[in-house]
Amino acid sequence: MASPRLLRRCLLAALSAALIGSAAVGPARAGTTTAAAPATVAAATFSDTFDGPAGSAVDGSKWTLETGDNVNNHERQYYTSGTRNAALDGQGHLVITARKENPAGYQCWYGSCQYTSARLNTAGKFNAQYGHVEARMKIPRGQGMWPAFWMLGTPVNWPDSGEIDVMENVGFEPSAVHGTIHGPGYSGSGGIGAGYTLPNGQAFADAFHTFAVDWAPDSITWSVDGNVYQRRTPADLGGKTWVFNKPFFLILNLAVGGYWPGDPDGSTQFPQQLVVDSVSVTTGGGAAGAPIRGLAGKCVDVAGANTANGTPVQLYDCNGTGAQTWTAGSDGTLRALGKCLDVTGGGTADGTTVQLWDCTGGPGQKWTLTAAHDIVNPQADKCLDVTGNSSANGTRLQLWTCTGGANQKWTVG
Repeated sequence: MASPRLLRRCLLAALSAALIGSAAVGPARAGTTTAAAPATVAAATFSDTFDGPAGSAVDGSKWTLETGDNVNNHERQYYTSGTRNAALDGQGHLVITARKENPAGYQCWYGSCQYTSARLNTAGKFNAQYGHVEARMKIPRGQGMWPAFWMLGTPVNWPDSGEIDVMENVGFEPSAVHGTIHGPGYSGSGGIGAGYTLPNGQAFADAFHTFAVDWAPDSITWSVDGNVYQRRTPADLGGKTWVFNKPFFLILNLAVGGYWPGDPDGSTQFPQQLVVDSVSVTTGGGAAGAPIRGLAGKCVDVAGANTANGTPVQLYDCNGTGAQTWTAGSDGTLRALGKCLDVTGGGTADGTTVQLWDCTGGPGQKWTLTAAHDIVNPQADKCLDVTGNSSANGTRLQLWTCTGGANQKWTVG
């Protein structure tokens, strides 16, 4: 951002989810054995797909709604609580709405506020340190609009505590988004980053896109729809301090006006909406691996230990071989035999099989490992599933709508 953002009302709590457990979720079955996984394959996850009735509030166990204005950026909106500016739409989306209004006589730094909007954060509820951080969103359009998905380091002492902007857009650039880091000596307009532009004059407001960073010690890599467009390391700071090897929390907001985007003008139509389909964070990684056990205590297995692209991934008796040794990567992948668990053809339909394939970073290779022992592909919003609920050796694994059944429950270790 062009200058520091104003933080308000951070609740203190803790939220983390681990894939590791001493027993699989679901009915016990003969022959089922589990063991604690090595710490290197632990996966702390955050996932919100914004399911709920239309008009309902976001999950308060995950998000805090901030209130107030922001003089630091000279933004024009007042962030409100409640559901008028941030609500679920009943179709699996969070809708953050910016309105040209002041229904409650809100006062801003410049006088009577002209606009309302919303800003949400996970401070005190979820912090990440490294991993794959992703949001699938459709952004608003128009002069003066400023949507963002970003993170702040804890405890907050901006800019020394650090800021990672996963995605920012300013309305006068409808085809471009920006990814930036801010820290001591490289904040505000001196932030270090780059932009990504859609081809052929396409506008980001016309469709959903996936904005992500893959964050590791001394490295942050940005992508849009799986297309990597920049990577930053301490070598990019010219001797300044890298402050990104510690916990950060998430923020979603839709600002109106400010130093960078400029104010709305006669061409800007209201209301405008930032529509968020999903937010997920998967952390973990390391060189060690472990089996992934499921139905009847059997393992996720690469057929024949074959490393060729397209090799089926199946259920099989656990045997401790490399074909059953999986690593949860910090980039959201699940890896075995040097390749990735991949959704065939990048499909999202029920019954789409999974296979082994070269790691590409695409959405068909991203997996969220939840505390409920589901393994979810966020692009499809579907679960890794044992076809036909069959525990026979060689049963192919596939994507299927998440049902909570035993054939969709997995335990690492």
